[in-house]
Amino acid sequence: MHKVYPDGNIDVEREQQLIESHGNLVLQFPVYWFNCPPLLKKWLDDVLAYGWAYGSNGDKLRNRKAALAVSVGIKEEDYREEGKYRYTLEQLLTPFETTFRYCHADYRSFYAYYGTETEPGENEPGAENEPPANNLDKSAQKYVSFIDHL
Repeated sequence: MHKVYPDGNIDVEREQQLIESHGNLVLQFPVYWFNCPPLLKKWLDDVLAYGWAYGSNGDKLRNRKAALAVSVGIKEEDYREEGKYRYTLEQLLTPFETTFRYCHADYRSFYAYYGTETEPGENEPGAENEPPANNLDKSAQKYVSFIDHL
């Protein structure tokens, strides 16, 4: 998104047309300080506008399948209520689910790639026996399956 909008000025009409011309909406981003990056927050604020995404005439997301695909630096086991950060990733992503539901979209959950601050895939069972590239390939395959089953 930074490449398309380096100055932070989002072309709202273009983004809305892109959404309208495609079936599903998947927001893909790195979790940044337990949230989305600031430019994605601005995108949400600008693009999901009253009268387009919500409100009496705002129906462009109604029944549209919506999901998240996130990468997180922290290991999966740290995202537990009894874990290091005391919250699950699902709990931390609740504002996105709520936003989609507010816009009457069909929220379909999220896909997460954990542990990006370490070696790719190192947090998956048995990963210690495989080269990191294989772990990344496995995650990519799981991601494609997630998208295919929205």
